[in-house]
Amino acid sequence: MLRNLHDLQKFVLRATDGDIGHVTDFYFDDQAWVVRYLVIETGNWLSSRKVLISPLSIGSPDWQDKAIPVALTREEIRNSPDIDTNKPVSRQHEEDFALHYRYPFYWIGTGLWGEDAHPSQVMPEFVSTPSVVVPQPDSVSLLADPPEAQHNPDDTHLRSCYVVSGYHLHTDEGEIGQVQGMLIDDENWAIRYLVVTTSYWQIGHQALVTPASIAGIDWFDHIVLLNLPGDRMQETPTHDPNDLVDRDHEKRLHDHYGIKPYWMKESELDDPHPMLVV
Repeated sequence: MLRNLHDLQKFVLRATDGDIGHVTDFYFDDQAWVVRYLVIETGNWLSSRKVLISPLSIGSPDWQDKAIPVALTREEIRNSPDIDTNKPVSRQHEEDFALHYRYPFYWIGTGLWGEDAHPSQVMPEFVSTPSVVVPQPDSVSLLADPPEAQHNPDDTHLRSCYVVSGYHLHTDEGEIGQVQGMLIDDENWAIRYLVVTTSYWQIGHQALVTPASIAGIDWFDHIVLLNLPGDRMQETPTHDPNDLVDRDHEKRLHDHYGIKPYWMKESELDDPHPMLVV
């Protein structure tokens, strides 16, 4: 099911032995377009320290209680590597993070999560209950970074989801609106659509833009550039934030944009990365 990331803000994270804090932000991968980490404000128990929690460690959100189960203990989180969430998260930081929690490196492989498409396939022992046991991989070879997969330690493609909200939306004809949010797949945390306002030609109109239609992002000038003509955007089906986005609506969107649906690409084991941003 597709969910708006804004709806997860302030959700409580529940470790196996108690609450650890609430969601304040998300870091997404600007190449694969998937949420890699939840940013958690821990509160008084950890001196209001902010920590990162990977979808590899969490179960299904409880939308009624506004809580997310985490298959980690408070002590494991307390001892996790320090990461300054006010600065870019480098690949070296991610490696330290993965080694601490004994995760395989998600950037090795062709899937959204390493060789797999879903976090549950990477760590199948994680379930959506607070009584889970943290799995121990059978071999440290899962953590090995072969030479062909090595990255510059300072290389990062993680961005704040909330920072992108408010970015200006441009086509080759100029500015047409702003980014308001993101819709994610609640199974694999892939970002399926940007929620945008198109008030430049219709007041109060919201639309959905697939990452495959994004030509690039100017992080300095806060601009999302689309590879779609302006008139195509004007005719985009309206998005009602109170309605669930079903597959029929998604089909109409992809037909309108003339873009191959993501679910067809993934079923055919095509490259899951829809684009590279600059």
